[in-house]
Amino acid sequence: MTNTKMRTRERAAWQTIDSGQLLLIATAGLFVIVAITQVAAVRLVQPDIAIIFGVLIALGELFRMVMPGNREVAPIASAGATGYALLVGVGPENAPPGAPLGVEAAAHSPLQVVAVTAAGMLVGSLPHIAVGRSPRPDAMARRLFTVAVVALCFRPLLSFHLPWQLLLAVMGVAVVASCFTDVLIAAMIRAEAVRARFGIALRDEVDAKLGLCAATSATAMLIAVATTAMGEAALLIFTVPILVTQFAFRRYAGIRATYLQTVRALSRVTEVGGYVETGHSRRVSQLAVAMGRELGMSEEELLELEYAALMHDIGQLSLGDPIPGGATVLASPAEQRRIAELGAEVIKQTGVLDRVAHIVRLSSHPYRTGRETAAGDPAAASRPVPPPLAGRVIKVANAYDDLVGDSADRDRGAAVLERLRLDSAAEYDPTVVEALSRVVDRRPRS
Repeated sequence: MTNTKMRTRERAAWQTIDSGQLLLIATAGLFVIVAITQVAAVRLVQPDIAIIFGVLIALGELFRMVMPGNREVAPIASAGATGYALLVGVGPENAPPGAPLGVEAAAHSPLQVVAVTAAGMLVGSLPHIAVGRSPRPDAMARRLFTVAVVALCFRPLLSFHLPWQLLLAVMGVAVVASCFTDVLIAAMIRAEAVRARFGIALRDEVDAKLGLCAATSATAMLIAVATTAMGEAALLIFTVPILVTQFAFRRYAGIRATYLQTVRALSRVTEVGGYVETGHSRRVSQLAVAMGRELGMSEEELLELEYAALMHDIGQLSLGDPIPGGATVLASPAEQRRIAELGAEVIKQTGVLDRVAHIVRLSSHPYRTGRETAAGDPAAASRPVPPPLAGRVIKVANAYDDLVGDSADRDRGAAVLERLRLDSAAEYDPTVVEALSRVVDRRPRS
């Protein structure tokens, strides 16, 4: 029995890795093997410089962090590895007379950059592995690929003895290409992993990584140029900016995580009080987020949708007598609206979730007859305006879970979907109902 459970857990772990991730990891592994073989054959060029940058990369991997959206990043490691790929020389004394910025001083090959980067990443990951924090192979493979793009684009050009102004321009083009590669690969993997449209996933990756990528690329260029002009001391001086940036991003990610944990805790108040069934808020939020992805909502919109879905029933705490089973879909329209209004007022008191409160307030409005009057527009009062998409998604997800609950009976789910379709003429958005149908169809059969 124990062995069966262990095999089940192993299969589950592998099933979390999509085919795109496996291809990326396998390709990166093959690339590393080729690089290490080449370096072993010709020996390490300028080993003291390689060790210094390898240590910087290892430290960066040691202090990697997870950003919103479960994105693992290692800004210091990326900046160090990219700086090594862009390195022209170490100290002006190493440059021959008349050579711009010591063009011939740094003689390591692109494959040596890959080998040193891979070794530094592995060493930096060992402490995490020792305490049970397994690294993200796909994230490490992406970081390796971005560095390889820079090395392959830039290092062969050093043999042409270009003037330093042109070298700086080429550096800029190389780091932009590496950022584009990272975002493109991340978007492809994310689109497959969460079943999002590629265009939406690409936009989310650009929004999430643009600032950090700009900071990392600028620091890498500073490291490369300053190390050529000042020597190894520049590594310490010009790593400070990316340290400050990483601290700021870490605080931002921590605040986002705290918000979500707080919202999840608040959502359980209605369950603990017996107003809704256990797990109702969690199931509604999971359904809503999956439907939002199906409808092409951005990551920021999905986060607000998750907050609103988790807290959509918090207004039930004002009821003297709980609704049987907490199923607001069975309550009168006036009662549904009252619960939503009270819940929105509670959420608004936080002072930072006004848009979430707005979604919750309108989540009880019917699709066809809902009205959202624009301030200063008298004509809007007579013009039916559907609630926002997030509100329509929560309304459908809540109705489905109220009627199905935690049941895995597919016939029951199909009957509820048919009921929602019949009410699509006025109550529910038919596009949202069909998105729910596709989400439910993808669930594993019991």
